[in-house]
Amino acid sequence: MRKLILSLCLGVSTFQLLSCSSGPENPTMVGQLPAIYPDYVGVTVPAEIAPLNFNSTDETIDRIDVVVKGSKGGELHAQGDFADFDEDEWHQLTAQNKGGQLTFTVCGRKDGQWLQYKDFTVDVSTYPLDEWGLTYRRIAPGYEVFSKMGLYQRDLSSFDEYAIIENTQVPGMCVNCHTAHQTDPSKFVFHVRGDHGATMFQFDGQREWLKAGNNQLGGSMVYPYWHPSGKYCAFSTNQTKQGFHVVPNERIEVFDLSSDVFVYNPATHEVLMDSLLSTKDWSENSPVFSPDGKTLYYMTCKQQEYPLYYKDEKYNLCKISFDPEKGKYGERVDTIFNAVAMGKSLTWPRPSYDGKYILFTLMDYGYFSIWHEESQQWLLDLKTGEARELTEINSPKADSYHNWATNSHWVVFTSRRDDGYYSRLYLACIDDKGHFSKPFMLPQRNPKEYYEESLYSFNTPDFTKTKVNFDAYEAGIEIASDKRIESKVK
Repeated sequence: MRKLILSLCLGVSTFQLLSCSSGPENPTMVGQLPAIYPDYVGVTVPAEIAPLNFNSTDETIDRIDVVVKGSKGGELHAQGDFADFDEDEWHQLTAQNKGGQLTFTVCGRKDGQWLQYKDFTVDVSTYPLDEWGLTYRRIAPGYEVFSKMGLYQRDLSSFDEYAIIENTQVPGMCVNCHTAHQTDPSKFVFHVRGDHGATMFQFDGQREWLKAGNNQLGGSMVYPYWHPSGKYCAFSTNQTKQGFHVVPNERIEVFDLSSDVFVYNPATHEVLMDSLLSTKDWSENSPVFSPDGKTLYYMTCKQQEYPLYYKDEKYNLCKISFDPEKGKYGERVDTIFNAVAMGKSLTWPRPSYDGKYILFTLMDYGYFSIWHEESQQWLLDLKTGEARELTEINSPKADSYHNWATNSHWVVFTSRRDDGYYSRLYLACIDDKGHFSKPFMLPQRNPKEYYEESLYSFNTPDFTKTKVNFDAYEAGIEIASDKRIESKVK
């Protein structure tokens, strides 16, 4: 009896395994890759990433069947209107095949007949993600009045998204320029624009709201970047204006009437300024600290007559030394990448946390790259001083705002390559030699449905080590109260 029961159990198990892993019988072979959305063919992913669900873009296909096999073992199967993989099974497969490959066999049913396409592969990186998820802003297209928008966070191992704060908390509010301390949200900052403007600092769940403007600064505190010690936060103060193009393929231009760079000490509420970073005829913008905290990088541009000569707004990348013990700047500014000599403009410098590189965006002019179709990602090697265009991750559309994971092997950036209108999030891997893998779009449960129905662009993405703990309800009350702390210029 025991042998009979065991035999039956093994039979059932074998039947379940075969029924779960085998695809359609006798499909017609097709000598081409499947047309899928998003394009995950040949990408490299971390083992921790959410399932790479995808849709068929062939409208004549009414059902798809996908079998995924690992080079180091394991297999999973999905069949339906789109490829919808079980999260637990997916993570078991990617963990088992870290440093290996996943082979996707895709079949599509057309007019009742199954077609089998050429297999494609996805590499599972040996580099861990080392981050819980992403933070970003989602916003609908607009210029003066915003519909629903806010700051959000996404668990990268699943499809779960959570609001950090939305503008429904305070009508007319816009939130932007958020960042955590080296992806650790225990120190978190963002800027609030509108009638209740402020700069919010949160330390271990405790918030304080700075007055948005300071007469001595000449503007608000924007584009923050934390010092690695967590003791300081660098900002620029920008007086931006926007204008509208009357030519095809260009919509809006954002230019900077004036901006300066400074470092803020949250403990003392002091603003550390210097004449080298607050010049009359130049705009200093978007400061970032080096990983050792001893250098402040920033962009600088010769002031022009705006909007008449807006195409002459071109930025270089500069640096100045910084002494974190004394809170003092150096006495010399050096240009480390001369984009103007190339007839170009540089924006959004971001140092890798290992100190090897600075990732930046290069464009024809200006610094608000999301509106520039020609904007491309470049990489500056800090050891050799050489920079190169990242052809392996760029596209014909606007590739823009980016950030690094703390292990310096993953980047997230925005791109309009999908439809030319909306900014989506893409991730890519960089190896020890500075080579990037083919980027992949942020996975969604049903990608085609999600991205076709969404009216929102993603921007200012960053990695986050843990889920951001933020009380949006209490924050809304605090924003509306207009109780603000004054910053002091030292």
